[in-house]
Amino acid sequence: MDKEKVFSMKLQKVYPLLVQKAGRKGRTQQEVDQVICWLTGYDTAALQRQLERDMDYGAFFREAPLADERSGLVSGVVCGVRVEEVEDPLLRQIRCLDKLVDELSRGRDMDKILNRERKPHDGGNRKERQ
Repeated sequence: MDKEKVFSMKLQKVYPLLVQKAGRKGRTQQEVDQVICWLTGYDTAALQRQLERDMDYGAFFREAPLADERSGLVSGVVCGVRVEEVEDPLLRQIRCLDKLVDELSRGRDMDKILNRERKPHDGGNRKERQ
């Protein structure tokens, strides 16, 4: 999808889809909110205010107060795209949220989602165990 189309999507349309995706696997709206707040720096009240505005998804991320310093450690593939290879910082934030909600909906423990640790990168060359 064209990044300009992603940026122009309405937050009020995207947010329920994120909650719904997580909810299908028994996760709660509060857990989705916790992930969003961790990633963006909004607190719960500020997130609610943003949801009440008629704002686009791009503006939501552009206006975000401050991402958690560990948000740069989000990695993996979402929608066929490797998150850590997305060059546009705004699009990367959006893909990170997609990835975090994916992890949430797959049953990953919230502590593991939010308390990321830097893992050594092997450059894609996996060594066989001997």
